[in-house]
This record gives sequence, structure tokens and C-alpha cells, in this order.
Amino acid sequence: MPVNVPMKMSMNVPVNMPATSQLDVAGDLLALLGETTTEPRPDNQLEALTLAVAADLPVLLWGEPGIGKTAALTQLAASLDLPLTTVIASVHEPSDFSGLPVVGDDPAQQGVPMAPPDWAVRLVRAGRGLLFLDELSTAPPSVQAALLRLVLERRVGALQLPPGVRIVAAANPRSSAADGWELSPPLANRFVHLQWTHDHDVVVRGLGGTWPRATLPRLDAQALPAAVDFARRAVCGFLTTRPPLVHRLPSGETRRGGAWPSPRSWDMTLRLIAFATAAGSSREVLSMLVRGTVGDGPALELLASLDRMELPDPEALLADPAAADLPERGDQRQAVLEGIVSAVCRRPEKARWDAAWTIMARALETGAPDLVVVPATSLAALRRDEWDVPAEIERLAGAVSLSRRADEAAERIAGRAGVPAGARR
Repeated sequence: MPVNVPMKMSMNVPVNMPATSQLDVAGDLLALLGETTTEPRPDNQLEALTLAVAADLPVLLWGEPGIGKTAALTQLAASLDLPLTTVIASVHEPSDFSGLPVVGDDPAQQGVPMAPPDWAVRLVRAGRGLLFLDELSTAPPSVQAALLRLVLERRVGALQLPPGVRIVAAANPRSSAADGWELSPPLANRFVHLQWTHDHDVVVRGLGGTWPRATLPRLDAQALPAAVDFARRAVCGFLTTRPPLVHRLPSGETRRGGAWPSPRSWDMTLRLIAFATAAGSSREVLSMLVRGTVGDGPALELLASLDRMELPDPEALLADPAAADLPERGDQRQAVLEGIVSAVCRRPEKARWDAAWTIMARALETGAPDLVVVPATSLAALRRDEWDVPAEIERLAGAVSLSRRADEAAERIAGRAGVPAGARR
């Protein structure tokens, strides 16, 4: 005779409750895990990304798998209130981007239009959005060729994407990509390349439920004309002195798939400098963006050129030495002081020599004394016999003497320790 054994249910669930209700509970748990908030937090790579998006330039995020590229794009779209459309480039055919031919009633008269895919139609209907091209480095060359027009002209088949659509892509290095390909040079040169890395503190706090907030840069409306003028002077002035860098296609296949200088990428650089200047972005953010358009070497040269552009004019300082505003950074301050000495050397006059001493004294009062030693010594060597010694020299003499005694003491200590003379500095 069969015995009815009562079914034992976990979590005190009644016997008559449907078994599928546990999936509902699981769904509630997943919903709780998905509840996160955002907070304003300084993040250079996130700021660089949003600045490039604001400048309406295609961005390509490079990073190892699992580093958070897709999550960053999802959060960016949510923060900017843009509908996100994700397209896995590697699983599409070239016709998905160039369009499928559709034969009409009279092809001889009407031609054969290229029908766009549904995701492109949805973007046009929305009028705005963030198009995310994922796994770009696993797309075969034929698909990369079809993407050229999409990335540059924003056209998919016969459809023109609206201005409110921004394009961001993501890729893994070939060494860690499944069946990875190097990007073709024409496609690579259309992107701003940003290296995406994880920040330990951001990850830990994000797993705790709070991620950094992506916000569009606040552009100073009054500074727009000056920002454009500065960007044009920066790029044009630099390329005037470095003509070989106008276009330099790298020789290696790997480097051709990254950032390299061309007229197109210099145009992107000019735009990003203008945006970064108008937004008051840090030098670190600007460095990421410039390196992402023209490559590390040309970018470092350009940034050094920008530093020289931002230095005050020595002639303007000599004209009003009492109001001289010297840079805070030590290397820039020393460059300004040396420029002042050079200006006096080119046109040695008693008034200019005295003005230079006033600036040297001001530099001593507002910065490190050792930065004044070399320029002050060079300035003293320019004195003419008929020129009286200014009072400022008395204030500088002590600092120069102290610095020299410190150098001599360091030389003696290094000598006793057996340090070779060439390695003591």
C-alpha cells in the first residue's frame, strides 16, 4: 500500500505554491544586486571619454577582457540619457554596414537602394543615441572595410545617421582577442584611441554599489573663441616646425592599427585641444586624448610645445617686473627665468638688467631658491662696468651662496662615499 510522504519544501514555502515562483524570488535578488548609484568622482579616463564624445569624435577603447569597457559604456549612456545600441562587429557581415541591395519596381530608373539594418533605423527614429561597436578587433578585414563609411560619414547603406548619434567602439589587444585581427590603418586612423584600465578603488567602490558618474564637460561659453584660437595656434605652430609629422604611417602592422599622425588625426587633435581648453581639463586628460589621436611620440612633442606656448613672454615681464606672475611648476619657472636672461643678453640695457633682477628677487620670494641660482649667475655676468649694482642682488646673494655651499657639501659627501664624479648629480 503506497505511503503518502509529505514533500519537504525549503524556506517554509507552502506545498501548493508553484515551483516557478522561486525564479521570481531569484529575479528579486538579481534586481537588488543591480541597484547601484553614482557619485561625482575624479576619473581621468572617464573624463577623456566624455570629452571625446562631446567633441563628436569616434572613440575606441582598448583593454583586456573583463576590464569593464562595456560596463563603462552602459553607464555612460545612462548618465547622458542616450539610448544605447550595441552591435557586435565580429558577428556581422559587410552588408550589415554597407546595406543590402533591394530591387525596386524599375531598377533602370530608380536604381537599387541599399537597405540599412534595423538597428540603424531605430537610431534614426530616435534622433540620438550611443552606437557601441563591440569586439572591433575580432572583425575580419572585409567587415572593417565596410565600417569605414559608418565611422567617418555616419552612413549605413542609404541611411544617414542623425547628428545626435555618437560612436564608441571597444577592442581587445590581438594577443587576448579570440581570432583577433589588427585594425586596418584607414579604420584605425578614424578613431581616438583610449587605453582603458581598471582603478582598484573605483572597482571596489562600484562593487559596493556606487560607481563614478559620467557627465559631459562644462564648456565655458565665454572662452570658446579663445579656445579655438589657442588650439589652432598650437597645432599649426607645432606642425610648422615639424613638417615630417604631418603624415607618418608607422612601419609595423601593430602600430598601424593604433594612433598615428595624419591630416585627419591632427584635425581631431585640434578639436580635442579646443574642447579641453574650453572645459578647463587637466593636462593628464589632454595627454590621453592627444596620444590617442597622433600617437605617443608626436603627442609628447606637441605637449612640450604647449608648455612653451603657455609661458609668459619675457619681454612682457621685463616691461612690468613688479607685476610678474611666474609659473608654479619648477621646470616652467626656470625656463622663464632663463628666457629673461636671454632677452637681456639680446638687448643689454641698464633698465632691462635692473628689471631682470627685480624678477629674480620675486622668484626667490615665491619659489624654490635653487631655481634662481643659475639664471642669477648668468645675469650677473652681463653687468657692464658703468652699471650700478641693484639692491635686489643683496637679497639674492645669500640664496646663491647657500645653494653653492650645499652643492659643494654634496660633492664632498659623494666623494667620501666613492661615488664617481659623473654620477653625483
